Amino acid sequence: MGRSVRNGIYFIERGFGIRGAVAVMDRGHSAVSQLKPGDFDWDHIFGKVGARWFHTGGIFAALSETTGELIIEAMQAAKAAGAVTSFDLNYRAKLWNIIGGHDHAVAVLDRIVKHVDVLVGNEEDLQLGLGIPGPSVEAKSKLDPGAFFSMMGAVTAKHPHVKVVATTMREVHSTNRHSWSAVAWVDGKTYTAPTCELDVVDRVGGGDGYASGFFYGLLSGATPEEAVKLGWAHGALLTTFPGDTTMATVEQVRAFAQGGSARIQR
Repeated sequence: MGRSVRNGIYFIERGFGIRGAVAVMDRGHSAVSQLKPGDFDWDHIFGKVGARWFHTGGIFAALSETTGELIIEAMQAAKAAGAVTSFDLNYRAKLWNIIGGHDHAVAVLDRIVKHVDVLVGNEEDLQLGLGIPGPSVEAKSKLDPGAFFSMMGAVTAKHPHVKVVATTMREVHSTNRHSWSAVAWVDGKTYTAPTCELDVVDRVGGGDGYASGFFYGLLSGATPEEAVKLGWAHGALLTTFPGDTTMATVEQVRAFAQGGSARIQR
C-alpha cells in the first residue's frame, strides 16, 4: 500500500500570533494525481445528471502531467453542455517545481484558462500563473483593490472569453488577526465587499470559502454585488472553524453578509 497508489495527505501547522502557519503537501503517488483523460463519463455528468458548474484549480493541475489534460477534457465537455467553468489559479510553486517549474506551469495554465468563464486568483496568482506582468504584490495595502483591478485589462487581453475574475483581500496582522475583504470583476464592472476584522482559528480554506459562497450566489440568482458579499461572508466564517471545510450554514452566511453580528443565538 502506498507504493503505487494512496490517498494524499496535507499537513498544516496552524501557527499562533507572530508564528505563521506552515503547510506541507504530501501528494506523491496519490490516486487523484493518477487521474487522466478518459477516466470520467462527462456526457453522463453534464448530460444525464445535468451538472451546471465545473470547478477545479491549480493545485490539481500541478499534481502530475495528466491532471492538466483531464481538466481541459472536462472543461471542453462542460462548455459543450452549456455548463459554467471556473478555475482557481492558487499557484503553488512547491508543486509546480516538481513537474517542470514556472514556465511549464504558465504553459499548462494558459491552455486551461482558454476554457474558463470564471477565474479566481489574486494579483500574485495572475502574475505567476498566467505570466502577466503587474504591480509588485508588496507595493500597496493588501486591502487596496486598485492593484487587482488594474490587471484586468491584461487578463482579458490574453483571455477575452473570461467573464469574471474574483479574489479575496487579506491584511495579516498576526496569525490570528486579519483584516478581510473581497472583490470581483464581472463583465467589466467592479464589486468590493466590506472590510471586517477577523479573529482566525484556521486561515486555510478562507479563499475556497469565498469562491464557493460567490459561486453559490451566482447559481442561486443573486446579483454580482450580493454574490460577492455571500462569498466574503462564507470565507470569513470558514476561518473561525478548524480545518478547511465549512461548518457554516446558509442562514449564518446570509445573516453575516447582511450585517449580522457575533451575538449569541438562542
